[in-house]
Amino acid sequence: MSSYTSLLVLCLISGILFAECDSSASYEVAVLTTFKEAIFEDPLLVLSNWNALDPDPCDWYGISCTKARDHVIELNISGSSLRGFLAPELGQLNFLRDLILHGNNLIGIIPKELGMLKFLQVLDLGMNQLSGHIPPEIGSSTSLVKINLQSNELTGGIPPELGTLRYLQELWLDRNKLQGTIPAAGSPDFSSEAYRKYGTITNFTSFCHLKVANFSHNLFVGSIPKCLEYLPSTSFQGNCLQNKDSKQRPATQCSGAPPAKSHNRANTTRLPAGDVSKHQGPSKPAWLLALEIATATMVGFILLVAILTALQKCNSKSSIIIPWRKSASGKDHMTVCIESELLKDVVQYSRQDLEIACEDFSNIIGSSPDSVVYKGTMKGGPEIAVISLCIKEEHWTGYLELYFQREVADLARLNHGNTGKLLGYCRESTPFTRMLVFEYASNGTLYEHLHHGEGCQFSWSRRMKIAIGIARGLEYLHTALEPPFTISELNSSAVYLTEDFSPKLVDFECWKTILSRSERNSGAIGSQGAICILPNSLESRHLDIQGNVYAFGVLLLEIISGRPPYCKEKGCLVEWAKDYLELPEVMSYVVDPELKHFRYEDLKVICEVVNLCIHPDSSKRLSMKEVCNMLESKIDLSISVDFKTSSLAWAELALSS
Repeated sequence: MSSYTSLLVLCLISGILFAECDSSASYEVAVLTTFKEAIFEDPLLVLSNWNALDPDPCDWYGISCTKARDHVIELNISGSSLRGFLAPELGQLNFLRDLILHGNNLIGIIPKELGMLKFLQVLDLGMNQLSGHIPPEIGSSTSLVKINLQSNELTGGIPPELGTLRYLQELWLDRNKLQGTIPAAGSPDFSSEAYRKYGTITNFTSFCHLKVANFSHNLFVGSIPKCLEYLPSTSFQGNCLQNKDSKQRPATQCSGAPPAKSHNRANTTRLPAGDVSKHQGPSKPAWLLALEIATATMVGFILLVAILTALQKCNSKSSIIIPWRKSASGKDHMTVCIESELLKDVVQYSRQDLEIACEDFSNIIGSSPDSVVYKGTMKGGPEIAVISLCIKEEHWTGYLELYFQREVADLARLNHGNTGKLLGYCRESTPFTRMLVFEYASNGTLYEHLHHGEGCQFSWSRRMKIAIGIARGLEYLHTALEPPFTISELNSSAVYLTEDFSPKLVDFECWKTILSRSERNSGAIGSQGAICILPNSLESRHLDIQGNVYAFGVLLLEIISGRPPYCKEKGCLVEWAKDYLELPEVMSYVVDPELKHFRYEDLKVICEVVNLCIHPDSSKRLSMKEVCNMLESKIDLSISVDFKTSSLAWAELALSS
């Protein structure tokens, strides 16, 4: 008994010491600040009033607190286009009841630490881009009433631990890539796992008590549990279930959907309920109990020492440790799950091969604060452009690595005549290397030709072909891909020209979204350091589909005028051109003065498209499909038309032949 008394005294002392520190509010501020740090895109600036120096987070956007304002009980930021990762530290908001981040662009995995939230009632992470498995630790959040993980990229099976959530009423798992069987108390695989973990079926409720559930559009196999037949058939459609009444996937899509294996399943032997007691060991001897008590006392003493040490730090200086940043020693505070499956179909080059191809990385053809671009030729292969990221190893983190892999996978899915082709990537530790390998476009960038080369020698027909090629590339990115792809900074520097001057859209600037997110000006279109602040404000101008449409309108002006988007002498191109775009009698003033011949009918079409693309109201702008149809139907690209008006066309034909 004396040992138990000592242990109780130690616990009491620990509680008093924690109360004296009175750091709960500031600690929650630190956790929320960590969450904000993991978000690298906030186009609507919903986190703009999240100030880490503010000791009271209760007035921050999306935050609700208790009446006493001493604890955060709700984090609700939905439909705000936030892009980033879920910080594991969210699991330390001990009094959180609602975690609602529905309808954003969150990537990465669901942190297992969310299972530490004992008071959590609503977990809504639906309509994001989360991947990986559903953490079984979520089953430890015993107060959960609603789980919404719909419309993500989750894989694996449904953890048996979720079947122990007695208060769970809503479960939304539709539109993922989940496999295995739909759990029920009578399912052999599921019940055996429940027996192994919980000893008796009375602790396991399965999902038969759910009021609302949706398992549709996954890769589930087997049959619909009888206890769930009360749900509408739409809750199960789009799977690989043995059910003739609901719309299931064709057999060709179900061939690769085997039942998912449960986590750490060591023994799946099913035990009858009456035999459970037979397999329990004999009662513990007295000496073993004494040993356990002594061990507990020792652990309590060690815990007390740790608490006193923490209190000294608490009283001296408060510090926030962000786990995905490197410490001064260069070691990670926390590792992040890396999704190796993302890159299984993408070619990985060695640094040595690229070094040989690029002549010891001496052939530099471009650079920026974030990257260096080399030109090279693979042995027996094509000419390549290699983009090397400029970042030190001590600044590289698990989250950056995951973002790098997702960007490589995203770029690898592009396959169109007017988009740059990613050939592969390079990822090595010694020396630290992160590179992208693209197919080389031999004629450089459109910016170089328009402003530093012989852009004035481009005939009107060639300019129109380039403009329409860019429009076709953007139409493909916006409409043919799911999800759509946008160019981070669409300008003439992002357009590369092949040997026959066909345009290729290359997103070399995508790394700025994370490498310099705090400094990025999302309301600007830059060209070689020149930035033009667009009139639709920094807050609303984000690098999305409508932003690309606006940027294309500016790019059209740049192509026909030969002027950069901004220069100190002449100011902003859009503001200058507005005086001429809608007046037929002065419309020709927009055309490059070095260009002696152009088709006035084409010019009217171009000016009309520009006006529609740069409309201040983004909802009234054209889609790239409409832009492409308009340009292709109204602009004549036949050679004969150009030969009648321009001697440049003959020169271009002679040079290309």
